[in-house]
Amino acid sequence: MTIGPLIERTIAKGALVYTDEYDIYSRLVEWGYDHETVCHAAGEYARDDGGDGFWKVHVNTLEGFWSLLRSWLRPHRGIPQESLPLYLGFFEFVHNVRARGKRLLGSLIGLLLAPPRNPS
Repeated sequence: MTIGPLIERTIAKGALVYTDEYDIYSRLVEWGYDHETVCHAAGEYARDDGGDGFWKVHVNTLEGFWSLLRSWLRPHRGIPQESLPLYLGFFEFVHNVRARGKRLLGSLIGLLLAPPRNPS
């Protein structure tokens, strides 16, 4: 499987995608996405293209997310491959609601009681 079908299923056409220099992403523009990169091999980890002091071209947010995920999964000492999407989905939810303890439980219950969304 190539990365193309995965990208097309999960990222809206025309979206701006930030990546590192890995060549697997080289066809993003051809596939209909805007694409900006940082070159880690050259010591570049963030870039301020506009000169306004806002270093917006980076992949630090996603790298931080993966670091947190690895720490969260470590106590499990491995999980079955077929369960990985469920673990990722739950971790994504917890990360995005930014709630812990009873507040997390309230967010989960709210999600369960919410009317179903119409998938488009």
